[in-house]
Amino acid sequence: MPATTLDATTALVLIDLQHGIAGLPCIPLPSAEVIGRGARLAAAFRAHRLPVVLVNVTGGAPGRTETARPGGTPPADWAELVPELGRQNGDILVTKQQWGAFHGTNLDLELRRRGVTQVVLAGIATSIGVESTARAAHEHGYHVTVATDAVTDLDADTHRNSVEKVFPRLGETDTTEAILALLG
Repeated sequence: MPATTLDATTALVLIDLQHGIAGLPCIPLPSAEVIGRGARLAAAFRAHRLPVVLVNVTGGAPGRTETARPGGTPPADWAELVPELGRQNGDILVTKQQWGAFHGTNLDLELRRRGVTQVVLAGIATSIGVESTARAAHEHGYHVTVATDAVTDLDADTHRNSVEKVFPRLGETDTTEAILALLG
């Protein structure tokens, strides 16, 4: 369903646009395109004095998994946000240890303090950080909009499943251009 409206107090939440993740081979869109669209959204939200949340990840859940986790020590700049986002002093920085940006962080508190009722999501990876955050936002009662051309993944099938089957059940989806048009 195309995005129909943006609430007066909508926040942009950019997920994991950081050196270590942006450097991974992403599909269907290269990370540079997602970062560029995320930067455009951030600039527009800032121009409208709406909250911009920049999320990075520095850890992971400790439970056992069948899929091997990356080993070793990540590079020193692995969790640093990409400079293209143009981080501003007024931006909200959320560092997470799990897939989703709500669990174990102050994201909900930061949004509620600002009267936010809707979130626009973008970032990497569609089926991991973005989907987990979208699910939690929906469960917390926020209106959710996903910029579908500002998300990408490490796997085309999981990306498509999130965009086509999961996100429409959690909120609305549309392109960066359509969301920017709604901002006015």
